[in-house]
Amino acid sequence: MKINPIVLDALKNNKPVVALESTIISHGMPYPKNVETALRVEQTIREHGVVPATIGIIDGEPIVGMTPEEIELFGKSKGIGKASRRDLPVVYAKKLWAATTVSSSMILANQAGIEVFVTGGIGGVHRGAEDSMDISADLQELGKTNVTVVCAGAKAILDLPRTLEYLETMGVPVLGYQTKELPAFYTRHSGLNVDYEIKDPEEAAEIIAQKRKNNLQGGILITNPIPEQYAMDDAIINDAIEKALKMADEQGVKGKEITPFLLKTVVELTGGESLESNIQLIINNAAVGAEIAKEVCKNK
Repeated sequence: MKINPIVLDALKNNKPVVALESTIISHGMPYPKNVETALRVEQTIREHGVVPATIGIIDGEPIVGMTPEEIELFGKSKGIGKASRRDLPVVYAKKLWAATTVSSSMILANQAGIEVFVTGGIGGVHRGAEDSMDISADLQELGKTNVTVVCAGAKAILDLPRTLEYLETMGVPVLGYQTKELPAFYTRHSGLNVDYEIKDPEEAAEIIAQKRKNNLQGGILITNPIPEQYAMDDAIINDAIEKALKMADEQGVKGKEITPFLLKTVVELTGGESLESNIQLIINNAAVGAEIAKEVCKNK
């Protein structure tokens, strides 16, 4: 893999680094909002004294710490695929361009030696999975890859109770950052409890240190609620999600296309309000993830 020299220097000298995915650039938002958001998230991390490392694959080569020019190219280019764990060997062999999902970003972050990874929301068990068996590879990855993921919960388009049950089965601690309740991506409330509440970055870093020190393989999920002022009204977002799910069913959208379709449709149905919430929650996660990364370095 190619590691940006700034990222490599930080890793060699035990300076904090936060990994970021690239699916949000190629599949999560329209251009140029996708590039603006990616660069804004990186800047937020830098403002906290931490090095950002956006991960993507260019010509079959994993890049850990994409340059602004590479991010711009990702944002503009059409037809970039999404690469999960299953796709990586094919993408490498065929020398393709691909955006990394949560699962593949975790793999590459772990291979590079980065502990903390920030995203918007993880994938999970899809609604109707009892029939479709549509369950994100993110959950399996969290069960076996040693990376701490900071997010605003699982994406609200998912079956959140079943997602929590799956994470429990995989032995993944689900922690609430200053909350006892699982955040629901666009909103702060889901009515579901997390496993444990943590009060600050120091406590998060101590839990990470204990998991690693005792060879308890797998990830840690830290769920961080969207700031109150950017949270959406529960009724509005849930109505949009239900309509989007119905449209996906009617149009036969399935597999890896379902999440981008649903998120895009929800943005359209909410008049762009959900996109702004999405941006703000990622920026908030970046700030929290950066502070946790700093504390992790102190424990090494």
